[in-house]
Amino acid sequence: MSLTLRVMFRPDIRHLATIYRSLGTTYDERVLPSIGNEVLKATVAQFDAAELITQREVVSARIREDLLKRAGEFNIILEDVSLVRLSLALSSRGLSAERLKLTLPSLPLFALPHTRRRT
Repeated sequence: MSLTLRVMFRPDIRHLATIYRSLGTTYDERVLPSIGNEVLKATVAQFDAAELITQREVVSARIREDLLKRAGEFNIILEDVSLVRLSLALSSRGLSAERLKLTLPSLPLFALPHTRRRT
């Protein structure tokens, strides 16, 4: 299974002194990967493979909510948390190809316009 999470954050300016005193100037590198992995693993463990696909919005919302709480403990404000990629092998969570075929048609598909930048 592979998950990609995008997080936009900033330090809580009311607690800058505390952040730098306790975590240093690399507070983001020390805290975010750790709590991100912790929250992702705990949240994904609550769903089976089919649910991860069909309930992606629920999974994403739960990850966001839990990550907001954990980051707040370190005085880090999360501006945006998005689950940008979720992929898994069919055998990794016991999801058969037949079950996947039954699940996928119920998912909405969106076509994004392709734009080309001129130089």
